[in-house]
Amino acid sequence: MTDGAHPDSGGAAARSPGRVQSVDRALQLLEEMADCGGTATLSDLAERTGLPMPTIHRLMATLRDAGYVRQEPSRRYALGAKLVGLGDSAGRLLGSWVRPTLAGLVDGTGETANMAMLDGDRVVYLAQVPSRHAMRMFTEVGRRVDVHCTAVGKALVAGLPDEAVRGILRRNAMTKYTPNTLTTEDEFFAQLEQIRALGYAFDEAEQEMGVRCVAAATESSAPVALSVSGPASRFSKDRRDAVIPLLREAVTRLAAG
Repeated sequence: MTDGAHPDSGGAAARSPGRVQSVDRALQLLEEMADCGGTATLSDLAERTGLPMPTIHRLMATLRDAGYVRQEPSRRYALGAKLVGLGDSAGRLLGSWVRPTLAGLVDGTGETANMAMLDGDRVVYLAQVPSRHAMRMFTEVGRRVDVHCTAVGKALVAGLPDEAVRGILRRNAMTKYTPNTLTTEDEFFAQLEQIRALGYAFDEAEQEMGVRCVAAATESSAPVALSVSGPASRFSKDRRDAVIPLLREAVTRLAAG
């Protein structure tokens, strides 16, 4: 989101009739914090936005008092709990809106389709359309999972700066769920480099044995990821590779609105 424009120039958005500059700036700060992995210092925000430090301090104090950010003992600011309630409400609406896209993925792949997004340092599932097979994958909407062992998590952090990704990994133990789980930063970043080059992420029984998953994320300040998952006995690597074009098409359609 950073455009390097000096605040005195106003920017195209600030000059548009009907827009409120202080609201634009507050939203920009929240989005920049999200891009940083959910936490940032005032200096980080000043560098990323080009806004004057007194302006940032005043806006962050307002957001803090309203519960949209909180200040940690380290003096860093973090996204606040009040955003969770807004996110849950938006997520329910978004889930309803995205169901036709997920249903199309199920029709085209035969496997379960999910939508998820980052919620702080973890991933939250917002919607799911299950496979019609008797043996199928099921994830409860609202469930939060780790980034390091899920295809949706990897797809979502692939667009973040490495420093932000390292922060997420270090704030959450890289728990070993299966023999395939990545448990070191070096392993994770080696795979993340591959994911960034491919444009999609994968989970080879890293969270649950016998489950294979592939995911791709939209490119935005608040990305969402779509995934297709199934039992590895049926959802083979060849089958996984065959559904990637369908997954990419669905993500493109979702991003276009």
